[in-house]
Parts: sequence; C-alpha cells; structure tokens
Amino acid sequence: MKQQFDLAGHPHIALCDLLKLAGLAESGGRAKQLIAEGRVLRNHQPETRKTAKIIAGDCIQLADNEICVINSQA
Repeated sequence: MKQQFDLAGHPHIALCDLLKLAGLAESGGRAKQLIAEGRVLRNHQPETRKTAKIIAGDCIQLADNEICVINSQA
C-alpha cells in the first residue's frame, strides 16, 4: 500500500512517530521494535535510528507499505 504523509509545515517528524501516525505500528513501542529489527527502509536503505528526522522527499518502506513524505506548507 502506498500513501502520503503531509508534514503540514513542520520541518521533520521522528521515524517512530511517523510509523505510528501512518498506522503501520499500533504503538510507539512497536514502531521502535520494527526499526530496531532493521525492517524499516528510508529511501531504500535500512534505517535503524528510532528518532531519525524524516523530512519532505523521504520515502519510508515497511514490508509492502510505502509512505512518501510531503510538506504542503513549506
């Protein structure tokens, strides 16, 4: 499933928060676990930093899900 996430004027979002808000993890703890296991890709590269700053233009992948981050108010 492919979706977009809008930062709505914010400069970035923490990776664990993005996974939770996008519905790919049921909790922050689960999001952190998925990241630590190396199951999350940022721009096709493994991302293991739980609070990595995700900015507009980044694409996050988890299994068959992809989130492309935009900023409509930049």
